Amino acid sequence: MIHGPASDAEIPGWISALGIDGLVDLHLHFLPKQVMDKVWAYFDQAEEHYGMAWPVHYRTPEEERIETLRSFGVRRFAPLVYPHKPGMAEWLTSWALEFAERVPEAVPTGTFYPEPSALSVVDGALRAGARCFKAHVQVGAYDPRDELLDGVWGALADAGVPVVVHCGHGPLKGAYTGLRLFEEILVRHPSLTLVLAHAGMPEIDFAFELARKYPRVYLDTTMVGVEFTSRGNPLPRDWTDLLAEFPDRVVLGTDFPNIPYSYATQLQAIAGWAADDRLGEPFLRAVLHDTPAKLLSV
Repeated sequence: MIHGPASDAEIPGWISALGIDGLVDLHLHFLPKQVMDKVWAYFDQAEEHYGMAWPVHYRTPEEERIETLRSFGVRRFAPLVYPHKPGMAEWLTSWALEFAERVPEAVPTGTFYPEPSALSVVDGALRAGARCFKAHVQVGAYDPRDELLDGVWGALADAGVPVVVHCGHGPLKGAYTGLRLFEEILVRHPSLTLVLAHAGMPEIDFAFELARKYPRVYLDTTMVGVEFTSRGNPLPRDWTDLLAEFPDRVVLGTDFPNIPYSYATQLQAIAGWAADDRLGEPFLRAVLHDTPAKLLSV
């Protein structure tokens, strides 16, 4: 089973042979249609933004995307939302909570932005059952150390609810990106359950340093180790050594639907890492199901 599924059609049989009842994807996206349309329009101009094309592989209506995930055998997933300006976080959080009510596989999620209402939005989402939050420092272009967010980080740490944070420099460096900057949040809130999106690319080595220092720091696999990303952000030579050190702190993430390749491509990359004798199928079961299921309490 280490070779991974050759195509999306092979995913269900592959995960069944691993002995798991489905995938748990902790990092993918569903958004209100008008927001998703704008996200896709941005990717249409990827050559201008990133210097390379980024064709969205699963550019289909919402219901079709949900059925696509079901066909893969995705048992539970965290539909992440994120604002890029003030006044969006409460609306997006309400939308995500409603989405989870009508889609059984979806886990209730929330988001926030540095504005006076930030803590009340997060508190309300937690009371409504939110089990995961997303913070996109790059897109939001905000300082995560903003005093308006200090209570938010504290509330999330106290609740033990994971927050998926895109704070790395990839694919574009932002005014407040960088893992060393975000470590200041962990110094203040060391019990924060933090999932580093994209394994903190391109600062992967430092991401694992944070995992050594803080036992509640995890890394997700989103776009990690696939050819599209590795051309500019190759994995460190000691990648499987690092994974072997933290096999239970890596979780499945894919960025579905906004990926320029198939869902199976990410699974193939993860399966390739498991070819290391120190990892194997126990590592695959942990990454693809057990660890994200534990974090999402499903």
